[in-house]
Amino acid sequence: MIYLMPMYTVITTSLKTPDEAGQLNSVWNLPTKINWNSYQQAWDLLGPKLRNSVILTITATILSAIMGSINGYVLAKWRFPGANIVFPLMLFGMFIPYQSVLIPVFQFMSDVNLGGTVAALIITHVVYGLPITTLIFRNYYVEVPTDMIEAGKIDGAGFFGVYRWIVFPLSLPGFVVVIIWQFTQIWNEFLFAVTLTSGTKAEPITVALAQLAGGEAVKWNLPMAGAVMAALPTLLVFIFLGRYFIRGLLAGSVKG
Repeated sequence: MIYLMPMYTVITTSLKTPDEAGQLNSVWNLPTKINWNSYQQAWDLLGPKLRNSVILTITATILSAIMGSINGYVLAKWRFPGANIVFPLMLFGMFIPYQSVLIPVFQFMSDVNLGGTVAALIITHVVYGLPITTLIFRNYYVEVPTDMIEAGKIDGAGFFGVYRWIVFPLSLPGFVVVIIWQFTQIWNEFLFAVTLTSGTKAEPITVALAQLAGGEAVKWNLPMAGAVMAALPTLLVFIFLGRYFIRGLLAGSVKG
């Protein structure tokens, strides 16, 4: 009940009129009259930004999941000189704070003419997501019997053949964990988004929502309706895939 109290406040405020939503003494009260105009106005203002977030999140999630899967496959089953050095260095990227790379990333994206674009955010999130996706898949693939890999090689399958016909079909639990993790992280991320796209048409919904709530005279029903819209995608992902997420964790996706 305590954890749901903020959600209750957001939903009830979004359904109030602007005057009623601005009264602090009635913040816990139910709306006297349901006002759906807040959602219509929020959709008109945030619709294009919501589209940016969908493109960004789906593209970056798929790319980082596939690349992390291939990385994990290599590090788990195709041993090579220096693998014990490459893997820790890759994991080191998980511990680099966003704030320490904001200026270099901003300068790099400007130098390659990607500043203020959704593509800049996609590249950033794919690169920043590779350490965790590689770790999850690498630890998952360690549990795959090596005899299956060797049998595939004997049958004439090469690097991608073994991955396509043996490893990939066994990867569903790992992909579920990675997709839920990356989708949530990328959708909710704000710091890279506001640094690389603020003031442009490429803003995701998190940046647009923060600007919607800015200023001194705020119609609180409007940003609250926007907050509900922004939260729905991640909530739906967990509602429909949450049980598979737990199964993926128990299947060894994050065991090491």
